[in-house]
Amino acid sequence: MTDGSGEVFPWPEGKRAAVSLSFDDARVTQIDRGIPILDARGAKATFYVSIPGVDQRLDGWKSAVASGHEIANHSRNHPCSGNFPFSRQRALENYTLRRMEDELLDANEAIADRLGVACETFAYPCGQKFVGRGEGVESYVPLVARSFLVGRDGFNETHNDPAFCDLAQAAAVEADTKTFEQLRAQVDAAVEAGGWLIFFGHGVGEAGIRQTVDAAALEALCDYCTDPASGIYLDTVAAVGKHIRDHRER
Repeated sequence: MTDGSGEVFPWPEGKRAAVSLSFDDARVTQIDRGIPILDARGAKATFYVSIPGVDQRLDGWKSAVASGHEIANHSRNHPCSGNFPFSRQRALENYTLRRMEDELLDANEAIADRLGVACETFAYPCGQKFVGRGEGVESYVPLVARSFLVGRDGFNETHNDPAFCDLAQAAAVEADTKTFEQLRAQVDAAVEAGGWLIFFGHGVGEAGIRQTVDAAALEALCDYCTDPASGIYLDTVAAVGKHIRDHRER
């Protein structure tokens, strides 16, 4: 992919593409199984945390911060469409932009209070970016753009073009239940195009479990992406987002 001038987009140290690993909801298995896999391979990931999840394993999340992982905002109450029964009492159809902004900022404060970090990126719960109903529907992407470097989307099909993508709606591909071969195919496509691939998952555990990244596949993916021969710049969503922003501002 080019940077608009006809030149190939420049990744750090001559790398050919960027990959970011991200996980949602601060699930216990991320602490118990995911982070040990990442740390053993020197891989840094982004964790879009829920406040109750952080409180459940506060020491573990403090250790994640100390290890250099990014802790980021996934909203205070994880609002999604009320078509999901779990979200009926916090349905986006019943939200306003003001309520959403208050909850985003409140989550920032709660994370800073517990972990001492300022959130730089955000992940849209359920990959949904609206509030309201019918003719009153509004996008809350502009709120995210004002408050965060990157807004990570979800359930997308491809990587991002670093010369073109909207950082407030960065595409992310689901890693849950995928085999290493499926994940590698996405990585190879990003490398071929010089793009930025963001994976997102939830728990980390055994293969075939809903909303769970296969631990063996994660191990193989980290090994593949950290191999110098791969030409992959593997880093957090914030780190890659800053590189793209800074290049655009030159």
